[in-house]
Formats: sequence, structure tokens, C-alpha cells
Amino acid sequence: MKLIIGNRNYSSWSLRAWLLLSYHELPFEEVRIPLGQESSQTMLSRYTDAGKVPVLHDGDLRIWDSLAICEYVSEQYLDGSGWPDTVHARAQARSCSAEMHSGFPEIRGRLPMNCRATGRRVEIDAALGKEIERIDRIWTQCRNQHSHDGPWLFGAFSIADCMFAPVAARFRTYGIHVTGASAEYMQFVLEDARVRQWVREAGAESETIDFLEVGAY
Repeated sequence: MKLIIGNRNYSSWSLRAWLLLSYHELPFEEVRIPLGQESSQTMLSRYTDAGKVPVLHDGDLRIWDSLAICEYVSEQYLDGSGWPDTVHARAQARSCSAEMHSGFPEIRGRLPMNCRATGRRVEIDAALGKEIERIDRIWTQCRNQHSHDGPWLFGAFSIADCMFAPVAARFRTYGIHVTGASAEYMQFVLEDARVRQWVREAGAESETIDFLEVGAY
């Protein structure tokens, strides 16, 4: 397999697909295309007509979009274990993942992922605060229900954790407070060896995308 990703520092969608492959130690070649550069679209066109990352190549098959990639990898290489074991937990995990995939426009737009940055501050108005509270509730509910099965959202690591790992990174960058079980989960995600590797390698990147550098110190 070959996974085409963008800048580690900014590309939250790239992290999601990369994390699933890396956690399960599946062999894949990584191709990094720096985004926000004059040559970015030309380079991307070699790998995808969609013009976005991530993209997974598996032989002559191309899969684009993070959630589609995760579903494919789970089905093709993990015997479905990318999702929790039980019907109830799988339904919950898929619902949470789909909500993250299609929702939270305030968090996406106003708290862009920026792994290199810490101590940034942004104004939290009612719209942004509502989405932060929703994330807090999701994490709290999942951990309260599944903490006896392990430290991830649904006990064992799943695609849901891939969907929310970039949110944990965002919340650290901007000093966003979450409560109780959510705070414990967020800290666990940020201390995971693979997430720390991603952040460490993001720190070594030289590219800057100005419109994603938001928040005052």
C-alpha cells in the first residue's frame, strides 16, 4: 500500500488514515506532499483526481477520503476489527465517527490543526463553545460506557479514535478545556507513541501555511 499525505503539521485528515495503518503496523509506503505550495496541486494530480489528501493506493485501486480509507483497511486487512466487536458499540463508534467526519465546522475553521504551535488562544463564542461541549460529551459518554474494556473511546483502539485524535491535538494547541473522563482520554491520545511520532515529525517540517496560523499567544 501507498498512503499519500499532506503536511503533518496541518493535515488532520492525513493523520486519521495514517494512524490506523500505523497502529496496526500494516506495511505501507508514505508519500508526503506539502500543501499550500505552488506545486501542490500538480503533485497531487499524480495520485488523485480529487485533489486532496489522504489517498490510499493498493495495487491499482485508489481510495480517497479518510473515513473511506479506514473502512477499506478495516475490511481488507483487519478482518473488520477497525470497529468495536459488539453491534451496539460499532453503531456508536460509526455514529461518532460520521458526526466528526461531517460536522463541527466551527472547530474545523477556527481551531485548525497546528501540531507545532502551543499556547495559542482564540475567542470562544457561543457557536464554538457549543461544538467543544459536544466533543466533551461524546468523549465522556464513550469513556464512561467503555472504560472497563480499555483506555480508548470504545475500550480497544478503533477508527473512532483515528477520527478524534486530531481534535485532541487541536485542543492542546489552543488550550481548550475538557472535563473529567474527556480530559483523561485526551491526555492518553496525546501520549500515544504514534501520535507523539506524528507531532515530532510535524515539528521538523519547514512549510508554513499562513491562513492556518491562527490564535494569539
